[in-house]
Amino acid sequence: MVTTGGLVPRYWRALLPVLVATPMFAAPGLASAGTGTDCFDRNVPLTVEEQRLTATLPAGGPAVGPELIRLAGFDTLTGGFAGKLCGSTTPRRAERAAAEAGTRLWRTAVDRAQGRRPDLGTLDRYDDRPLYWARLRMSAALRQWKPSFPLSPAARERLLTTFDRGSRGLDDVRFPLGHLTRRVLVSGFDPFQLDGAGVRISNPAGVSALQLDGQVLRTPDGPALVHTVTFPVVWSYFDKGIVESAFGSALRDRARRPDVIMTVSQGRPGQFDIERWAGNWRGGSPDNNRASSTGPVPPAAGWPQPDVQFIETTLPHERMRAAPPGAYPVKFNRQFCVWPDAAHPGTGKPVCREDEPRPGEIAASGGGGTYLSNESMFRSNRVRLGLGLPELPGGHLHTPVLGQPTAPTALTDPDFESRRRAIADQVVTLTTAAG
Repeated sequence: MVTTGGLVPRYWRALLPVLVATPMFAAPGLASAGTGTDCFDRNVPLTVEEQRLTATLPAGGPAVGPELIRLAGFDTLTGGFAGKLCGSTTPRRAERAAAEAGTRLWRTAVDRAQGRRPDLGTLDRYDDRPLYWARLRMSAALRQWKPSFPLSPAARERLLTTFDRGSRGLDDVRFPLGHLTRRVLVSGFDPFQLDGAGVRISNPAGVSALQLDGQVLRTPDGPALVHTVTFPVVWSYFDKGIVESAFGSALRDRARRPDVIMTVSQGRPGQFDIERWAGNWRGGSPDNNRASSTGPVPPAAGWPQPDVQFIETTLPHERMRAAPPGAYPVKFNRQFCVWPDAAHPGTGKPVCREDEPRPGEIAASGGGGTYLSNESMFRSNRVRLGLGLPELPGGHLHTPVLGQPTAPTALTDPDFESRRRAIADQVVTLTTAAG
């Protein structure tokens, strides 16, 4: 659906068909990436996610994350960023390097995913994992960088945030003015369950985000432009308001406001689920940094948010279920759960039903559970309601579980790639129906 056209802006490249190297460095043990100077302090602690850059398959072999980076041709991006850091002699240059690196990583990942960069690597273009691991390698470099000027912890954190936002597409969401197209904002997620399932895991929600970003979809009501972002599987990012920043900023822009918002994550095996309810409860499952959190979903500072227990989807679920069929059935999940004693939430066995929540009941689970997928739906739609947009379509789509390559020593295989492509292509179909 997207064609290229030299220097023509991405939006117009996408709309047109509808209308008519630097050596890579090792992490955590960072080297100087061709600058001739070692500007990294290997003793600076890395996050749990970043530490997994050294993880190999159980049978051994190269570290999985760096190998996926290499196979996708992203090592020039990671190595080039290390060189830029070593060459940054002022805070302003460092800020520019972080911003440019994040944006370049996101846009390169999108271009590769959508077939515009066949020169990059040998991995299947639907593979979302190189983006994830490259981001971690580059954030590790930024965390262990030894600048030639004083850099406070707060200033370094700002650099990390700048880079991270750019690498997730969060600074790339800008819909055009006018009514030429409908506007759709979709979010995906990083890979998760890296301790249990292993470091070679992929996330079809992140795959779908890369396939959709910048696309103009042909809908019965005309073209619909899609922008996407990807969220980390980390509780603290959600506490700081990353979901509200993504969706709230777009919804608050009256001139460019999206017409549809949809969060996407991996759900259960063998089917898609359009979730009817999001619940105001997080269940404590560990995130990608092995941190846990239990209790009501905290409000995000600076955003209008009603005090509610459940939020019902406003996505056109009947139209989505009537979309052209794909490899998997599409269900409308009506289930939600409440605590048996509203005065003592978190105690007792949750009571699950498929009717409607009653006044005074306290959420124990949305239809999509109590993890960050439920929370992405709850937060994005809580801010939608807080901004006075009760009728704007919004909700959550759970994809089927992708699984892993068959051989325990393989990073990929044809069946794995076929399943991933089938899921992502069906997400595009369902997004077209929603839009």
